[in-house]
Amino acid sequence: MGNATEISAKLAEYLLEIKAVKLQPNDPFTWSSGWKSPIYCDNRVTLSYPNIRDFIKTALADAVKANFGEATALCGVATAGIAIGGLVADELAMPYAYSRPKPKAHGMKNQLEGRLEEGAKVLVVEDLISTGGSSLKVVDYLRNAGYEVIGMISIFTYGFDIAANNFSNANCAHFSLGSYSELIEVAKTMDYVSEEHLPALAEWRKDPENWG
Repeated sequence: MGNATEISAKLAEYLLEIKAVKLQPNDPFTWSSGWKSPIYCDNRVTLSYPNIRDFIKTALADAVKANFGEATALCGVATAGIAIGGLVADELAMPYAYSRPKPKAHGMKNQLEGRLEEGAKVLVVEDLISTGGSSLKVVDYLRNAGYEVIGMISIFTYGFDIAANNFSNANCAHFSLGSYSELIEVAKTMDYVSEEHLPALAEWRKDPENWG
């Protein structure tokens, strides 16, 4: 499918084309954390486009084989990572389950849905990495349940320093198909953003908590 940079650029192009990504430096979004953000990324939109869905599925499957070949099972992160995790597991013919960051509040109160064999080497599948906090709760849960978590793979990452630190502190390897910095470069070539907005977009990634 091409090298990592080519895949990241193609993913960015797709996300911008279908407006799964919105860039609004002058009218920022507010995240649940209270952070102001010039970008909103909804990878779930890609599920509605078979060619893009297939591109992501194949690219992630190739990345699993290249970077996490020892994995014996995949585990999606609820809710946005469930669908893509299932698609990748099907492509690789691997066992699959999904987990919530915390147990369900009713019924059987499960945190893990599906079954993972005892001693499984689990690769966690996420759609989007911001700080990595909620995703790493799944990693902690799986490890406490006795599984060997070998890493996490995702469609897109904002590339925050806090995320890199969180993954390092958790001793959890991470690979993402696409990144914020690559997306901004592609957005420039597509005239999706104007030159005057580029400094603000760059500053946000460096200090998202205090931006805006």
